Amino acid sequence: MKKILLCFSFFLFVANAMAQDKEITFAGKLSEAAIALTKQTVVYDPSYFSIPYPNGDVPADKGVCTDVVIRAYRKLSIDLQKEVHQDMKANFGKYPKTWGMKRTDRNIDHRRVPNLMVFFARYGTVCPTSDNSEDYLAGDIVCWRLSSGLTHIGLVVDKKSADGKRNQIVHNIGQGQVIEDVLFSYKIIGHYRYKK
Repeated sequence: MKKILLCFSFFLFVANAMAQDKEITFAGKLSEAAIALTKQTVVYDPSYFSIPYPNGDVPADKGVCTDVVIRAYRKLSIDLQKEVHQDMKANFGKYPKTWGMKRTDRNIDHRRVPNLMVFFARYGTVCPTSDNSEDYLAGDIVCWRLSSGLTHIGLVVDKKSADGKRNQIVHNIGQGQVIEDVLFSYKIIGHYRYKK
């Protein structure tokens, strides 16, 4: 009986370690995908675009903060345009009505921070919004409220700040897709991990 319990305990240990490795691999790949986006020249452009569905994207040289998240996930074959649209279509009442929408719009719904926050809270892991930099791991999604009242979103990446204390963020707040030490520069209102 002891041998069986030892074998079962070892099996659980190995299975848990493999699951953690898989998570680290996904988070690492998402971090790398976000960092790769900073190599592309992108002009901040909040215009409404009609885009294909699924896998639609605004022009490659344009975008906003949400497009950073969408493009990074798309590099890992996760289409947030499709995922958000399908959930909003089935659960429209659970999403914000900030824009006066009476039905879904697959061109823009996934490009709105409050919609992504609802989606990630429904299907991802909601993490603490603390002032402890160690809580924010590479691959995490962070949402902020700016002093103007607007919302903002970015991805935590595996590159440290100059003082080595914080992971940096890949985001687009007006200067294109950049990597910066801005984790605590704005009021954090959401912190998520999402893996399909």
